[in-house]
Amino acid sequence: QAQVAESGGGLVQPGGSLTLSCVVSGFSVEWTGIGWFRQAPGKEREGVSCISISGRSNYHADSVRGRFSISKDNAKNTVWLHMSSLKPEDTAVYYCATVKRDHLCSGYVDDYDIWGQGTQVTVSS
Repeated sequence: QAQVAESGGGLVQPGGSLTLSCVVSGFSVEWTGIGWFRQAPGKEREGVSCISISGRSNYHADSVRGRFSISKDNAKNTVWLHMSSLKPEDTAVYYCATVKRDHLCSGYVDDYDIWGQGTQVTVSS
């Protein structure tokens, strides 16, 4: 059964850094794009970043460009979201998800199918 599971969330001060992990089981990240989304209370889920099958990051939201990066290790079947210069507005539950077959990395929820349970990131002093 294909699954993804996020971890690495926590409380961090403004300006700090945090790395989230997305561990994949039941399929290989070598052949599937993986995206990160976030959802703050009372807001819609928004796309943050996505890494394509080739390993080149294909999508970054304007709000995180230059601060967040994404990487993967095919052997570990894991994708990471590296977050730096964190701001209070980055506070949200962060989710990873798989890009649907024949779809491309994007910031749209409908391009993704298998979702994890999420990990909470809180940026506060």
